[in-house]
Amino acid sequence: MDSDQSSVPNCFELLSAEPLLVVLIGPGGVGKGSIARALVAHDERLWLSRSWTTRPQRASENGSEYHFVDRATFERAIDEHRFLEWAEFHGNLYGTPLPDAEGKDVLLEIEVQGAGQVREEHPDAVVILILAPSMDDLEQRLRSRGDSEEHVRIRLSSTPKELARGHELSSFVVVNDDVERATKEILSILEELRQQRRNPSLKD
Repeated sequence: MDSDQSSVPNCFELLSAEPLLVVLIGPGGVGKGSIARALVAHDERLWLSRSWTTRPQRASENGSEYHFVDRATFERAIDEHRFLEWAEFHGNLYGTPLPDAEGKDVLLEIEVQGAGQVREEHPDAVVILILAPSMDDLEQRLRSRGDSEEHVRIRLSSTPKELARGHELSSFVVVNDDVERATKEILSILEELRQQRRNPSLKD
């Protein structure tokens, strides 16, 4: 498999036209996972997809953050068309399994590259870019996760490109200066979007 290869199967017809498809993106260390878990804890209408990855599990993780698999298992799932989107980022594969969330809004927490694939196939997706208050804050968060110095350096070097692409893709931008506050802001955004779907005249 080519290192920069990525793919989206022709499967978006599996998504209902009614529920929202909400995509959280942002640089590594910005707190997407914490916000995603807080969102589903506060909103029973959201279904959070648990992404797959070939990267090693961190010592600070309990195993619920991703479905951690080896590369052969991931590549077999690609061949079986089991992903909504997948991409390779810094040498590791990341992918979103096909949703199983009938009647609920689907929440994805994925890399910017994957979000581009989702947006291309599903233009109505609600893409929310999560930012850290500053680059210094982002660097501190990366280091607090226990990542190696090399990994932190690689992550920081790719951040400007990720941010530029993230702003192009995003429908909304939320600063994660506090998880609770950022979660409430996103919940308000989602409620407004739901109201607009129930009453399209509110868009005017």
